[in-house]
Amino acid sequence: MKNEIVKEIIVKAKRDKVYNAIADPKQIINWFPDAVEEAGFEPGERPFLRFGDFKTRIYIEAAKPFEYFAYRWVPGGVAVTGDVLKQTNTLVEFFIDETTDGTKVTLKESGFAKLPAESAKAALDMMQDGWTGMMGKLENTLNQG
Repeated sequence: MKNEIVKEIIVKAKRDKVYNAIADPKQIINWFPDAVEEAGFEPGERPFLRFGDFKTRIYIEAAKPFEYFAYRWVPGGVAVTGDVLKQTNTLVEFFIDETTDGTKVTLKESGFAKLPAESAKAALDMMQDGWTGMMGKLENTLNQG
């Protein structure tokens, strides 16, 4: 089974704007969840991401301004209200690099092979399609300004 998803986009925005679009709870809602509840996006915090009526808790793994941001969650539409670290989870990472063509944003979600066998393939398929759409929304958001 495939263990990871990798998506890349190149945007016209500078690294600080890209990082803030990903790692600022007030800005991430422009392209990803509808809302962020209960905490900020500092390492060790456990906010909820809300998508319509659905919400799930994440764990902020790392934040290195303008270069890297990572969190853990349970993918595939599983609503986690307790400690996400006590669930089998995946790691979602954003790498931000300047290039001659603009700023490259690489998304990597890994850990699908360790998910329960009965849900792993469905979660991988759902997130493969989901990240394609979300990265397109991030690209549009960043290229607008």
